[in-house]
This record gives sequence, structure tokens and C-alpha cells, in this order.
Amino acid sequence: MTEFPAYKRASVADLVPYARNSRTHSAQQVDKIAASIREFGFLNPIIVDGQSGIIAGHGRVLAAQKLGLAELPVIEASHLTEAQRQAYVLADNRLALDAGWDNDLLKIELLDLQGMGLDLSLTGFGVDELAGLFDQPAAPTEPKDLSTQAERFEVIIECGDEGEQERAYNHAQAGGFECRISTF
Repeated sequence: MTEFPAYKRASVADLVPYARNSRTHSAQQVDKIAASIREFGFLNPIIVDGQSGIIAGHGRVLAAQKLGLAELPVIEASHLTEAQRQAYVLADNRLALDAGWDNDLLKIELLDLQGMGLDLSLTGFGVDELAGLFDQPAAPTEPKDLSTQAERFEVIIECGDEGEQERAYNHAQAGGFECRISTF
């Protein structure tokens, strides 16, 4: 059975970076992390080795220092062997790089957030990335004025096959809903 260590609090000043951490953090990335922490709070704890040595969260600690935070939530992973700790330092950073994006769903989310007036830079995407995603010239976008638009809600229904999709479509149409089919 997997253990779930309890969150603790640690002084930022007491946290010790891993000397051989091969992951780097540019000033721009630290600024993005700091903006995220300001907007959303400190939601991702620092993983430490039981002696205040940072295993995971070096960038978050740098951002916390930039923001002047005195304490952070930590999880102690003192159960790890030296080899496991060293491997996890790498795995924590590397495994996230293997994830991809469903660009169609990403566009829907970003447009939704933009329509709500959220600054899309808080998502971590740069202006050039957003422009490339939406196939338009790179330029900051202004939130749309929704006061003159009627409210509209969309629902995505995932279906296992075309027959299930057709039944869901027909049921929604019969209920008076405007429908369209998109295949992702």
C-alpha cells in the first residue's frame, strides 16, 4: 500500500537546494511561477528529504523567495533511499516532459478563460505560443466584451463509438438543444 506523507510547514530560509540538481530555472520561468503563486496560492508542496534538502520544487522555492514568503508546505520523503532520492530528482522533472497536449481541447479552455477576462499569461503560455496555437500573428489579445453577447454554454459528450454518438446527438436534438458533432 502506498503511504501518503502528511504536509508540514518549513521555513524557506531552511530549505537547502540539491547541489547536483540538473534542472535549470530562468528568471522568466521563476517570474511565471511567482505570478501563478500570487494568483492561485501555493498549491504544489515542496518535496524534502527529511533534513530540509529539496528533492522537488526548486523553481517554486525560488519564486517563493522572490515573493518574500517565509514558510512553505512541504512533504517529507525521508523513506527514500539515497538512490531513490537522486532518481526522483530527475524523474519529477523528466516525466512531466513526456505529456502532450490535445490542442483542440486546449484551444477551448484558453478561449473560455479569455472570455472570462483571465490574463492568459497566468497559464504559463507565452504570446508566441498562443499565436501559434491559434494560427494568428503574435500580439497580446484583449478580453472580449461579453456584455453585448448572449450567454452560451457548451457541453462535450465523450462517446465510445459512432452509434453511441448518434444516440446522444438524437437525444439532445429531441430535447430542443442545438447540436453539432466534433471528432477529436
